[in-house]
Amino acid sequence: QVQLVESGGGLVQAGGSLRLSCAASIRPFSSYFMGWFRQAPGKEREFVAAVSWSGGRTYYADSVKGRFTISRDNAKNTVYLQMNSLKPEDTAVYYCAASSLGGVQVDPRQYNYWGQGTQVTVSS
Repeated sequence: QVQLVESGGGLVQAGGSLRLSCAASIRPFSSYFMGWFRQAPGKEREFVAAVSWSGGRTYYADSVKGRFTISRDNAKNTVYLQMNSLKPEDTAVYYCAASSLGGVQVDPRQYNYWGQGTQVTVSS
């Protein structure tokens, strides 16, 4: 059974940092593009960042570019999202997802597997 398990969310003040982790049971992990999405109350799920199979290519939403960094460790079957300079508008449930399609996928419908989500709350 495929599982993606996120961790690392929490409450942080504006300007602070958090590091999210997502441990995946999918095999082979290196065959999947990995992405992070977020969903705030009353809003649609939105793309945040994605990383290629090897980790050599990364992609970001304009709203997080320069503040967030996505990375992966294929030996540990884990993808990370380092979030710096957090803003109140970053408050959301953050989800990791795995896509078997080649290339960057920003549409959540193109992802095969999803985690349960982890809450990130940024206070002003």
